[in-house]
Amino acid sequence: MHNDNSIKTLRNRVVAVRPDLGNTESIDQWWLLGTTGCHLCDVATQLLTQFQAVQPLTYQYVDIADFNESLMMEFATSIPVLLTKTQRLDYPFSVMDLQQLLAS
Repeated sequence: MHNDNSIKTLRNRVVAVRPDLGNTESIDQWWLLGTTGCHLCDVATQLLTQFQAVQPLTYQYVDIADFNESLMMEFATSIPVLLTKTQRLDYPFSVMDLQQLLAS
């Protein structure tokens, strides 16, 4: 389990390499970290799309290929990863997990 401070630090590191994620529209969104050609990332995207049909949720897909090497390597073996403002959820996750994240 990751604490709020580590998630805040991680999100700040992501914004440092992807400044566009630091704008007011993106900063409060959930971020789905993945990359092109990742089958599990496609599955996670489909799950989030299905979840959006019943719950109002905005998320942004963030390609780890746009990160610097150090940050990219942190996620290379754990994507897809869902980052909220306060929590990190590594795949596999389910609709129930998403509901719990939304409630917290």
